[in-house]
Amino acid sequence: MKEKIGKITHYFSNIGVAVVELDKPLRVGDTISIEGNTTNFQQVVESMQVEHNQIQEAQAGQAIGLKVNNKVREGDLVFKVD
Repeated sequence: MKEKIGKITHYFSNIGVAVVELDKPLRVGDTISIEGNTTNFQQVVESMQVEHNQIQEAQAGQAIGLKVNNKVREGDLVFKVD
């Protein structure tokens, strides 16, 4: 089962980090799927930051920096996978 938890609002290709605006909470260790017109991959959340500080858990309404394994694009959707 998968549940939409947010969307990509920016991508820093030089460091492989996406900015995700969250609708639902997210934790390090969760498996996510990032999907868009040309994007479709899953990964485990290994690192996320708020204001350059490492965090273990993010809440709905936060914008987080998320290390991603592949290129993503603005508008791609982020789903949590069980």
